[in-house]
Amino acid sequence: MITCRMPHDLRGAQIACPEHPDTPLVEDYHAGDLICPECGLVVGDRVVDVGTEWRTFSNEKSNKDPSRVGAAENPLLEGGDLSTMIALDPKDTQMDEFGKPMYRNRRTMNSADRALLNAFREITQMGDRLNLPKMVADRASTLFKQVNDTKSLKGRSNDAVCSACMYIACRQEGVPRTFKEICAVSKVSKKEIGRVFKLILKTLETNVELITTGDFMSRFCSNLSLSSKIQKAATHIARKAVDMYLVPGRSPVSVAAAAIYMASQASEDKKTQKEIGDIAGVAEVTIRQAYKLMYPKAHELFPEDFKFATPIEQLPTQ
Repeated sequence: MITCRMPHDLRGAQIACPEHPDTPLVEDYHAGDLICPECGLVVGDRVVDVGTEWRTFSNEKSNKDPSRVGAAENPLLEGGDLSTMIALDPKDTQMDEFGKPMYRNRRTMNSADRALLNAFREITQMGDRLNLPKMVADRASTLFKQVNDTKSLKGRSNDAVCSACMYIACRQEGVPRTFKEICAVSKVSKKEIGRVFKLILKTLETNVELITTGDFMSRFCSNLSLSSKIQKAATHIARKAVDMYLVPGRSPVSVAAAAIYMASQASEDKKTQKEIGDIAGVAEVTIRQAYKLMYPKAHELFPEDFKFATPIEQLPTQ
């Protein structure tokens, strides 16, 4: 291919024909030369083509896969996921429909890296289902790699380890999810995730911040389409209930759900225990039991500026 090019800079020096300095030069991409069309003088040679190469080594037609490089480097894999297969055994080579050899990338990756790659893919999919930022999935992948290197959880399924790593990563990144939420997007039971979670904390000698009712309040209220005023009241109710030791031994999720139920029942936008339980992943009876513990002190739990649509005396007793 030959195209015209205006005189340009190469390493800071202007390239032009000494006899015809204003004439656009012709570039021969095949030879890498810059030629003056007036006198035929080769002004520059071995010019590097910085254009797109559009070469591919996939099994598809070249015009279907206009990519110049492979996948991004993954520092969590051995060798940075950079490997090349130079030669193929002619006797064992399979051809595609165009008579070209089919390159099987599985041969270039050992079984350990393949298992890691599958685990990272599973973690990414869980993060997508939970609508989590990419940094959470990256943290979970790093945790999985650390656990895998210790070889202390052999015998445990990779799915359980992936789920537990995602749970830990969510808490470390400040976007905690409940075990039920993680279980809903994974292939293992809640009990198994809990077991592996404790083993990972022990293996890596790390810890996570304790979850509080405020970690879930914003998300639960948003999913229930409740106003910011109700959210603020529910947050205040849950915090006061914990400070007054009204709900000892209750999980932050169930306390948050009970606080939302109390605040919504006192407002115009009332939600049932079933609606809240479906969003929070808590059984109705669990919400009811926490609410029973909080109801006798309801006068002290609501913020002073809360506008009641239903007086406390008319709130459900359970």
